[in-house]
Amino acid sequence: MPELPDVEGFRRVLASCAKGRVVRRVDVRDTGVLHGVGARGLRDALEGRRFAEPERHGKWLLARTDGPTVLLHFGMTGLLLPADPGDAVEAHDRVLFTLDDGRQLRYRDQRKLRGLWLAHDDVDVDRLLARLGPDALTVTRDDFEAALRARRGHLKTALTDQSVLAGLGNLLADEILWRAGLRPDRRARDLTPAELRRLYTQLGRTLRPAVTAGRVPSRPSWLTGHRGDPDPACPRCGTRLRRTRMGGRGTVWCPRCQPDGD
Repeated sequence: MPELPDVEGFRRVLASCAKGRVVRRVDVRDTGVLHGVGARGLRDALEGRRFAEPERHGKWLLARTDGPTVLLHFGMTGLLLPADPGDAVEAHDRVLFTLDDGRQLRYRDQRKLRGLWLAHDDVDVDRLLARLGPDALTVTRDDFEAALRARRGHLKTALTDQSVLAGLGNLLADEILWRAGLRPDRRARDLTPAELRRLYTQLGRTLRPAVTAGRVPSRPSWLTGHRGDPDPACPRCGTRLRRTRMGGRGTVWCPRCQPDGD
């Protein structure tokens, strides 16, 4: 599932391939990924427009132009890929943007759980993103701590709630909690000031290399690198990892490195 580092990678693709380029053609191959706009409306709004500097908030990509903004959300299987005109169109390529240099950007999504929205102005953008919390990559420590103190539920659930903190998904939340030595089933509002500071520190230390990699790395030294093993062991202490489900999400943690804080 694309998380903040993946979407930041898509933002860089958009910036390198499309910034300053004019949209010559929009081909909608599947209207099922469009929300609040039809194929003709998307074409009329974008063709002839020039892409500006793209932005990202959490898992949302804002493809700004000199007019409207396209907001893309990648759900569980979405991708934004550059392509040359002669490249074969894949079965799951849903929307194709052809630029004035002949290259294309393709929104590809197998499961179609999210898709594309069209915002005519900044008021529309703000409305679409109104329920999101601060971006996980840029949130201040004060805002981060205040958001968690206000939560009654489990820590893992709070970290993956986009209205609390935008951008974290399942892999990142488990990785950050493991690095911070905090159990995912701790109550968010029960954390001590020292634990909150430690969690915020590990948020940044986890996100920065993940953003550089463009994904959550499956490195041997990372929890993510072992969660798919048949009999996974903690890369720090060698203890057998525990698996459970929280909020419908598969959760992996180490009972030794993440002890009960009660």
